[in-house]
Amino acid sequence: MSLHQTSGRWRLGLALSIFTVILWGTVPIALAVAVQALDVYTVTWFRFVVSFVLLTVFLAVRQELPTVEKIRAAPIKLIAIAIIFFLFHYVSFLQGLAQTSPSNAEVLIQLAPVLMGLGALFIFKERYTLSQWIGLGLLTLGLVLFFNEQIIALINEPTNYLIGSGILILSAIFWAVYSLALKQLLHTLPSSNILLIVYGGCGLLLTPLAKPQPIFTLTAVQFAMLLFCGLNTVMGYGAFAESLDHLEASKVSAVVTLAPIVTFVSMWVVAGVAPNLIKPEHITAIGILGGLFVVGGSMIIALRARTSTD
Repeated sequence: MSLHQTSGRWRLGLALSIFTVILWGTVPIALAVAVQALDVYTVTWFRFVVSFVLLTVFLAVRQELPTVEKIRAAPIKLIAIAIIFFLFHYVSFLQGLAQTSPSNAEVLIQLAPVLMGLGALFIFKERYTLSQWIGLGLLTLGLVLFFNEQIIALINEPTNYLIGSGILILSAIFWAVYSLALKQLLHTLPSSNILLIVYGGCGLLLTPLAKPQPIFTLTAVQFAMLLFCGLNTVMGYGAFAESLDHLEASKVSAVVTLAPIVTFVSMWVVAGVAPNLIKPEHITAIGILGGLFVVGGSMIIALRARTSTD
């Protein structure tokens, strides 16, 4: 089986990865507000339905909807893997988050892009240069420093967080498997077509568990946050899928590790503008230093793309 090869337009891939980071870094705040009024399955179902509808309209206008022949030509088993593992990731992350805390969830979910990057090294035969391995070490050290308080709290917790932490680790594995399946599917289908199928499949599977009635009783702020979650899904994963077509998965994985930093910065901003909406996160000087290491390590890995095409 031939493996997917990147287009070589690494600067475009990097820009799309950064856009993905911004969207993924801000969505936890919206989710925190939305789950105050809705259950995990309904929030996730709504995100998939909104994404499916918007992407369908977009592709229909551009006359790029996937044909039956295209879908049949794609590996069905790989499509099924992408749908199932993407759904598992979404649901398990919110369940794990509910049983631990946002900070600890952010620590553990960082395993996802790391696992995707390491998987890409073996499956797609991607390679790190020496400087990129140094960058990975710097990134890892940065994550430890940035989340030092959360990691210590996680270790010191007796059994409270054990089940939730295990679910979050599984969520990271689910995401890595989905991402690698997505990259291989790009060999036969454009990213927009793959995501349309994935959104539709996930939304259909979640329909029996969703309770849409409470959506009509949400406050204006709650509904706005829920709608943002839906828009964030289609735009964030659209940019992520497209970035994999132009930049190696191992490098994309390095960039998306910046999402937690965006989350904490966004929380500071929201706490200043609307202090009653969400609790601000306190970061120590060591944490700030760790954040700089994460940024530096990620950029070293991402910007060492050895290609002459743009």
